[in-house]
Amino acid sequence: MEYLLQVKLGCLFGLLLLTLLFGLVPSRMKCFQTGRETQQMCLSFISCIAGGVFLAACLLDIIPDFLHDMREAMQQQQIATDFPLPEFILGLGVLLVLIVERIVLECSNGLTEENTPLLSDTSNSPAVQDHFHGHSHGSQNHDVEHARRHFHVDFNAHSSFRSFILILSLSLHSIFEGIAIGLQSAQSEVLQIAIAILIHKSIIAVSLSLLLMQSNVKTRWFILSIVMFALMSPIGISIGIGVMETQSGGSSLVQAVLEGLAAGTFVYITFLEILPHELNSHKWRLPKVIFIVLGFSGMAGLRFLG
Repeated sequence: MEYLLQVKLGCLFGLLLLTLLFGLVPSRMKCFQTGRETQQMCLSFISCIAGGVFLAACLLDIIPDFLHDMREAMQQQQIATDFPLPEFILGLGVLLVLIVERIVLECSNGLTEENTPLLSDTSNSPAVQDHFHGHSHGSQNHDVEHARRHFHVDFNAHSSFRSFILILSLSLHSIFEGIAIGLQSAQSEVLQIAIAILIHKSIIAVSLSLLLMQSNVKTRWFILSIVMFALMSPIGISIGIGVMETQSGGSSLVQAVLEGLAAGTFVYITFLEILPHELNSHKWRLPKVIFIVLGFSGMAGLRFLG
């Protein structure tokens, strides 16, 4: 087995195990059940580091590699056009995630058998948090309030189906993040992208765990939700590896298109989720910028060193 494939499989199992760890452990720790301002601040700063890491991975690795691979694939397939096809596919990746998330929100809001939707794109609740626009349950729930920063969530709903809608939305991101790892052709790129995804997904796993705990879902559904979320990135990595191992004539073009969709997902997560939601907060504004710069600088340094 070639070394690059071993690295990808290591990332696959690493993402699976660490996501399960960060998703299941908070339910057994009292410190996550009694929120504190310090914990909220730490989660926020870690999220900012993840934003900087994603920014660097997006601009310095994923997009340049996609544009290069796409143009090479077009030359191999003798596709000549003045239309900016690589940039178009990148835009489709962004729109794909955006459209699916909007459909998920509309489907959730369209369910009328319960009074309050789990997913809500409104912000007129009594306590609107920076990244999440959900209802506050008191000052003692700072961790849960911070956990809402990654989702539009209302915790007055306890529907397992609506929780499934939330998991489905997150899973879309995870699959394409995994594809981005599986499609890489260099060890350094695999590791850099895996680090970015690992930081981000660990935060999401903790946040998701807190959300499900606050929603009072059954233990069976809680475990199933975390396991389902943890499996998505490995599935994406497997898809990417499968495409890379395929040696058919048009495989390079298929690989490049998938790279573009995955790159669009990274653009969406970076510029429409992590960075704006963190920077729109009124708390710790300057420290957040510093941590974003630190995350970006760290990844840029790794890229510079090769």
